[in-house]
Amino acid sequence: MDVFIGLMIPFLGTALGAGCVFFMKKELSMPVQRALTGFAAGVMVAASIWSLLIPAMDQSEDKGKFAFLPAAIGFWAGILFLLLLDHIIPHLHMNTDKSEGPKSKLAKTTMMVLAVTLHNIPEGMAVGVVYAGFLAKNNTMTLGGALALSLGIAIQNFPEGAIISMPLHAQGKSKKWAFGAGALSGIVEPVGGVLTILAAGLLVPAMPYLLSFAAGAMLYVVVEELIPEMSSGEHSNIGVIAFSFGFTLMMALDVALG
Repeated sequence: MDVFIGLMIPFLGTALGAGCVFFMKKELSMPVQRALTGFAAGVMVAASIWSLLIPAMDQSEDKGKFAFLPAAIGFWAGILFLLLLDHIIPHLHMNTDKSEGPKSKLAKTTMMVLAVTLHNIPEGMAVGVVYAGFLAKNNTMTLGGALALSLGIAIQNFPEGAIISMPLHAQGKSKKWAFGAGALSGIVEPVGGVLTILAAGLLVPAMPYLLSFAAGAMLYVVVEELIPEMSSGEHSNIGVIAFSFGFTLMMALDVALG
Protein backbone atom coordinates (compact mmCIF):
# COMPACT_ATOMS: atom_id res chain seq x y z
CA MET A 1 0.00 0.00 0.00
CA ASP A 2 2.87 2.39 0.83
CA VAL A 3 4.33 1.82 -2.61
CA PHE A 4 0.99 2.39 -4.37
CA ILE A 5 0.44 5.65 -2.49
CA GLY A 6 3.99 6.73 -3.25
CA LEU A 7 3.52 6.12 -6.97
CA MET A 8 0.23 8.05 -7.04
CA ILE A 9 1.44 11.12 -5.10
CA PRO A 10 3.19 12.75 -8.12
CA PHE A 11 0.10 12.21 -10.29
CA LEU A 12 -2.05 13.80 -7.58
CA GLY A 13 0.23 16.84 -7.64
CA THR A 14 -0.32 17.23 -11.39
CA ALA A 15 -4.10 16.80 -11.07
CA LEU A 16 -4.35 19.36 -8.26
CA GLY A 17 -2.34 21.84 -10.28
CA ALA A 18 -4.51 21.28 -13.34
CA GLY A 19 -7.53 21.96 -11.11
CA CYS A 20 -6.40 25.59 -10.78
CA VAL A 21 -8.20 26.18 -14.07
CA PHE A 22 -11.51 26.02 -12.16
CA PHE A 23 -10.53 28.77 -9.71
CA MET A 24 -8.36 31.20 -11.67
CA LYS A 25 -9.86 33.34 -14.40
CA LYS A 26 -6.74 34.55 -16.17
CA GLU A 27 -3.81 32.83 -17.83
CA LEU A 28 -0.67 32.69 -15.71
CA SER A 29 1.53 35.75 -16.22
CA MET A 30 5.02 35.33 -17.64
CA PRO A 31 6.79 36.07 -14.32
CA VAL A 32 4.63 33.46 -12.57
CA GLN A 33 5.34 30.89 -15.30
CA ARG A 34 9.06 31.60 -15.00
CA ALA A 35 8.96 31.19 -11.24
CA LEU A 36 7.04 27.92 -11.40
CA THR A 37 9.28 26.53 -14.14
CA GLY A 38 12.41 27.52 -12.24
CA PHE A 39 11.05 25.90 -9.08
CA ALA A 40 10.34 22.66 -10.95
CA ALA A 41 13.86 22.68 -12.41
CA GLY A 42 15.41 23.13 -8.96
CA VAL A 43 13.45 20.21 -7.51
CA MET A 44 14.42 17.94 -10.40
CA VAL A 45 18.13 18.79 -10.20
CA ALA A 46 18.26 18.18 -6.43
CA ALA A 47 16.28 14.94 -6.79
CA SER A 48 18.66 13.76 -9.53
CA ILE A 49 21.67 14.32 -7.27
CA TRP A 50 20.52 13.31 -3.78
CA SER A 51 17.89 10.69 -4.59
CA LEU A 52 19.46 9.09 -7.66
CA LEU A 53 23.12 9.75 -8.52
CA ILE A 54 24.57 9.65 -5.00
CA PRO A 55 22.74 6.39 -4.12
CA ALA A 56 23.87 4.94 -7.46
CA MET A 57 27.51 5.59 -6.56
CA ASP A 58 27.02 4.41 -2.98
CA GLN A 59 25.76 1.08 -4.33
CA SER A 60 28.92 0.73 -6.45
CA GLU A 61 31.42 1.25 -3.63
CA ASP A 62 32.85 -2.21 -4.22
CA LYS A 63 34.31 -0.93 -7.50
CA GLY A 64 36.66 1.40 -5.62
CA LYS A 65 37.96 4.24 -7.77
CA PHE A 66 35.56 3.22 -10.53
CA ALA A 67 32.43 3.54 -8.36
CA PHE A 68 31.37 6.38 -10.63
CA LEU A 69 31.31 4.17 -13.74
CA PRO A 70 27.80 2.61 -13.42
CA ALA A 71 26.40 6.06 -12.60
CA ALA A 72 28.13 7.61 -15.62
CA ILE A 73 26.95 4.86 -17.97
CA GLY A 74 23.38 4.97 -16.70
CA PHE A 75 23.38 8.78 -16.79
CA TRP A 76 24.35 8.86 -20.46
CA ALA A 77 21.83 6.14 -21.29
CA GLY A 78 19.11 8.33 -19.75
CA ILE A 79 20.26 11.37 -21.73
CA LEU A 80 20.27 9.44 -25.01
CA PHE A 81 16.87 7.88 -24.27
CA LEU A 82 15.21 11.29 -23.82
CA LEU A 83 17.07 12.62 -26.84
CA LEU A 84 15.55 9.79 -28.87
CA LEU A 85 12.03 10.46 -27.55
CA ASP A 86 12.51 14.16 -28.31
CA HIS A 87 13.15 13.28 -31.95
CA ILE A 88 10.39 10.71 -32.50
CA ILE A 89 7.47 12.31 -30.60
CA PRO A 90 5.95 15.50 -32.04
CA HIS A 91 5.55 18.07 -29.27
CA LEU A 92 5.33 21.79 -28.65
CA HIS A 93 6.82 23.64 -25.72
CA MET A 94 5.15 26.55 -23.99
CA ASN A 95 5.63 30.08 -25.39
CA THR A 96 6.75 28.88 -28.80
CA ASP A 97 5.03 28.24 -32.13
CA LYS A 98 7.71 25.90 -33.53
CA SER A 99 7.08 22.23 -32.80
CA GLU A 100 9.82 19.66 -32.22
CA GLY A 101 10.12 16.08 -33.41
CA PRO A 102 8.71 14.77 -36.72
CA LYS A 103 6.29 16.87 -38.72
CA SER A 104 2.73 16.28 -37.60
CA LYS A 105 -0.79 17.47 -38.26
CA LEU A 106 -1.68 17.18 -34.58
CA ALA A 107 -3.42 20.16 -33.01
CA LYS A 108 -1.24 22.67 -31.18
CA THR A 109 -2.95 21.88 -27.88
CA THR A 110 -2.31 18.15 -28.33
CA MET A 111 1.38 18.73 -28.93
CA MET A 112 1.57 20.94 -25.83
CA VAL A 113 0.15 18.08 -23.76
CA LEU A 114 2.63 15.67 -25.38
CA ALA A 115 5.51 17.97 -24.40
CA VAL A 116 4.56 17.83 -20.71
CA THR A 117 3.82 14.10 -20.91
CA LEU A 118 7.25 13.54 -22.46
CA HIS A 119 9.10 15.06 -19.55
CA ASN A 120 6.88 13.33 -16.98
CA ILE A 121 8.24 9.96 -18.14
CA PRO A 122 11.64 10.24 -16.37
CA GLU A 123 9.94 11.49 -13.19
CA GLY A 124 7.80 8.35 -13.06
CA MET A 125 10.86 6.22 -13.71
CA ALA A 126 12.76 7.97 -10.91
CA VAL A 127 10.04 7.29 -8.34
CA GLY A 128 9.65 3.72 -9.56
CA VAL A 129 13.33 2.84 -9.33
CA VAL A 130 13.66 4.26 -5.80
CA TYR A 131 10.65 2.27 -4.60
CA ALA A 132 12.07 -0.77 -6.40
CA GLY A 133 15.26 -0.37 -4.40
CA PHE A 134 13.26 -0.20 -1.19
CA LEU A 135 11.31 -3.34 -2.09
CA ALA A 136 14.57 -5.13 -2.89
CA LYS A 137 15.74 -4.22 0.65
CA ASN A 138 18.63 -2.20 -0.70
CA ASN A 139 20.43 -0.54 2.21
CA THR A 140 20.76 2.80 0.42
CA MET A 141 17.04 2.97 -0.47
CA THR A 142 14.61 3.72 2.37
CA LEU A 143 10.85 4.23 2.46
CA GLY A 144 11.44 7.73 3.78
CA GLY A 145 13.79 8.55 0.92
CA ALA A 146 11.31 7.20 -1.63
CA LEU A 147 8.51 9.24 -0.04
CA ALA A 148 10.71 12.36 -0.11
CA LEU A 149 11.22 11.91 -3.86
CA SER A 150 7.48 11.35 -4.43
CA LEU A 151 6.59 14.48 -2.44
CA GLY A 152 9.24 16.57 -4.14
CA ILE A 153 8.08 15.60 -7.62
CA ALA A 154 4.43 16.10 -6.60
CA ILE A 155 5.24 19.62 -5.40
CA GLN A 156 6.91 20.54 -8.67
CA ASN A 157 4.12 18.80 -10.62
CA PHE A 158 1.53 21.14 -9.08
CA PRO A 159 2.69 24.21 -11.03
CA GLU A 160 3.22 22.06 -14.12
CA GLY A 161 -0.44 21.03 -14.04
CA ALA A 162 -1.49 24.67 -13.84
CA ILE A 163 0.99 25.73 -16.54
CA ILE A 164 -0.60 23.35 -19.04
CA SER A 165 -4.32 23.51 -18.12
CA MET A 166 -4.68 27.29 -17.91
CA PRO A 167 -3.16 28.14 -21.31
CA LEU A 168 -5.33 25.43 -22.88
CA HIS A 169 -8.42 27.08 -21.41
CA ALA A 170 -7.17 30.50 -22.56
CA GLN A 171 -6.93 29.09 -26.10
CA GLY A 172 -10.61 28.24 -26.11
CA LYS A 173 -10.83 24.79 -24.55
CA SER A 174 -13.46 24.22 -21.87
CA LYS A 175 -12.32 24.13 -18.25
CA LYS A 176 -13.16 20.43 -17.99
CA TRP A 177 -11.21 19.62 -21.15
CA ALA A 178 -8.21 21.68 -20.00
CA PHE A 179 -8.29 20.03 -16.57
CA GLY A 180 -8.51 16.55 -18.10
CA ALA A 181 -5.59 17.21 -20.44
CA GLY A 182 -3.47 18.66 -17.65
CA ALA A 183 -4.23 15.81 -15.26
CA LEU A 184 -3.77 13.06 -17.85
CA SER A 185 -0.34 14.42 -18.79
CA GLY A 186 0.77 13.11 -15.40
CA ILE A 187 -0.71 9.61 -15.71
CA VAL A 188 2.51 8.39 -17.31
CA GLU A 189 4.22 8.84 -13.95
CA PRO A 190 2.50 6.06 -11.97
CA VAL A 191 2.44 3.87 -15.10
CA GLY A 192 6.15 4.45 -15.67
CA GLY A 193 6.79 3.85 -11.99
CA VAL A 194 5.06 0.46 -12.03
CA LEU A 195 6.89 -0.64 -15.18
CA THR A 196 10.22 0.45 -13.69
CA ILE A 197 9.53 -1.48 -10.48
CA LEU A 198 8.77 -4.61 -12.51
CA ALA A 199 11.92 -4.19 -14.59
CA ALA A 200 14.08 -3.40 -11.57
CA GLY A 201 12.73 -6.44 -9.73
CA LEU A 202 14.20 -8.59 -12.48
CA LEU A 203 17.43 -6.60 -12.66
CA VAL A 204 18.37 -5.86 -9.05
CA PRO A 205 22.14 -5.88 -9.80
CA ALA A 206 21.48 -3.15 -12.36
CA MET A 207 20.00 -0.78 -9.76
CA PRO A 208 22.89 1.76 -9.94
CA TYR A 209 22.42 1.95 -13.72
CA LEU A 210 18.65 2.40 -13.39
CA LEU A 211 18.99 5.12 -10.75
CA SER A 212 21.44 7.11 -12.82
CA PHE A 213 19.42 6.46 -16.00
CA ALA A 214 16.46 8.24 -14.37
CA ALA A 215 18.78 11.05 -13.25
CA GLY A 216 20.11 11.55 -16.77
CA ALA A 217 16.61 11.61 -18.22
CA MET A 218 15.44 14.16 -15.64
CA LEU A 219 18.44 16.44 -16.14
CA TYR A 220 17.93 16.29 -19.90
CA VAL A 221 14.46 17.74 -19.37
CA VAL A 222 15.82 20.45 -17.07
CA VAL A 223 18.53 21.62 -19.48
CA GLU A 224 16.64 21.15 -22.73
CA GLU A 225 13.29 22.53 -21.65
CA LEU A 226 12.90 24.05 -18.20
CA ILE A 227 15.97 26.31 -18.01
CA PRO A 228 15.33 27.86 -21.47
CA GLU A 229 11.68 28.48 -20.52
CA MET A 230 12.51 30.13 -17.20
CA SER A 231 15.06 32.40 -18.93
CA SER A 232 13.16 33.30 -22.11
CA GLY A 233 12.09 36.83 -22.98
CA GLU A 234 12.97 39.93 -20.99
CA HIS A 235 15.76 39.47 -18.45
CA SER A 236 14.61 38.51 -14.96
CA ASN A 237 16.17 36.77 -11.96
CA ILE A 238 12.90 35.31 -10.71
CA GLY A 239 13.52 31.95 -12.39
CA VAL A 240 16.94 31.59 -10.74
CA ILE A 241 15.56 32.46 -7.30
CA ALA A 242 12.70 29.97 -7.72
CA PHE A 243 15.20 27.35 -8.96
CA SER A 244 17.28 27.84 -5.82
CA PHE A 245 14.22 27.55 -3.59
CA GLY A 246 13.09 24.34 -5.31
CA PHE A 247 16.60 22.87 -5.08
CA THR A 248 16.83 23.69 -1.36
CA LEU A 249 13.38 22.26 -0.62
CA MET A 250 14.06 18.95 -2.37
CA MET A 251 17.51 18.66 -0.76
CA ALA A 252 15.96 19.25 2.68
CA LEU A 253 13.18 16.72 2.04
CA ASP A 254 15.61 14.04 0.97
CA VAL A 255 17.92 14.51 3.94
CA ALA A 256 15.13 14.91 6.51
CA LEU A 257 13.04 11.95 5.33
CA GLY A 258 15.77 9.75 3.87
